[in-house]
Amino acid sequence: MMRQFRQSNSTEVLPTLDIGEDYAELRNGVRRLCSKFPGKYWREREERSEYPTEFVEELTKAGYLAALIPEEYGGSGLPVRAAAVILEEINASGCTASQCHAQMYIMGTLLRHGSEVQKRRYLPLIAAGDLRLQAFGVSEPTTGSDTTKLKTRALRDGDHFVVHGQKIWTSRALHSDLMLLLVRTTPLDEVTKKTEGLSVLLVDLRASKGKGIDIRPLRTMINHNTTEIFFDGLRVPAENLIGEEGRGFRYILDGMNAERILVASEAVGDGRWMIEKSISYAKERVVFDRPIGQNQAIQFPIARSYASLQAADLVARKAAALFEANHRDTGATANIAKLLAAEAAWEAAEAAVQTYGGFAYAAEYDIERKWREIRVTRTAPISTNLILAYIGEHVLGLPRSY
Repeated sequence: MMRQFRQSNSTEVLPTLDIGEDYAELRNGVRRLCSKFPGKYWREREERSEYPTEFVEELTKAGYLAALIPEEYGGSGLPVRAAAVILEEINASGCTASQCHAQMYIMGTLLRHGSEVQKRRYLPLIAAGDLRLQAFGVSEPTTGSDTTKLKTRALRDGDHFVVHGQKIWTSRALHSDLMLLLVRTTPLDEVTKKTEGLSVLLVDLRASKGKGIDIRPLRTMINHNTTEIFFDGLRVPAENLIGEEGRGFRYILDGMNAERILVASEAVGDGRWMIEKSISYAKERVVFDRPIGQNQAIQFPIARSYASLQAADLVARKAAALFEANHRDTGATANIAKLLAAEAAWEAAEAAVQTYGGFAYAAEYDIERKWREIRVTRTAPISTNLILAYIGEHVLGLPRSY
């Protein structure tokens, strides 16, 4: 549980954090659920480019995807650390949390900035599993990470917004009922600051298909159910505007700290899975009449990745504690946590490939599948280079590099 202490040289109240296996009951529940979905299940989904519907439905029924939704709206009302633990254990069990993680942090935009009418209309249905909010339309082909220059426009027409434009890397749009969409409602050349004039719309995909929206699947190196979306006169009710018009960029940024923390914990889980697999194989595999784990060339990379993962885990826990305390250092710590966890998981994945040797390339061992999934975390949802630029400017006070 969260406790607080006061530093002797400061009046600022800082949170402490638990170490060890926190939320043990929650972890055990997730492990039991994941045991029903072995590697064969995930390989089959990938071979067919299918969404893991059965897995997501089980998570929903168990209440795990509603962990962050307050009890008054039908959720569990748990802190972000509890949600991070859920996602960590999913990946540590060999399953894939990224197929459903967006619902946790996307929901936060609706919860923190939506109207009471919107929250009571949607959150109970999301918590119950009657509605799925898994799609987040932000990235565009020509603007990438330069979000303020996005070109998707929404023009007010009476009691609707009319949307034209294109989004890419919008995962799960074909398997979601709702989508949060970031659009420009005021042209860039008409605002004082480039972060102004962006708005967030809640799009009902069920009612929109065939009416100005075209969703096309994108085949990628992992089975992420990614799409590109084309908008051509899509009409979105004005009542679906989240918060105030023109302040959407701030709303999106507000949710990104939670996103960084959750993705960092997923990476920690992936790293744990890789290390456990490496240890097991290194003990069992005998070459030249000795277990390969006895060789330092095998042992040292595993040990180093374990040390890196321990450090990343602690920073991820710190970021979650700061988030709950609404601390001013949350943004920096959340970004650092995501950076360290992505790098540590990748280090563990590389060690596993070297440990398994040729067998790492055999699909039945799941090493190559997880290796591909882990690599993505160094690029998305934010690249390691952008995080380093953020640290350089906002933490170290160096001149802006981009």
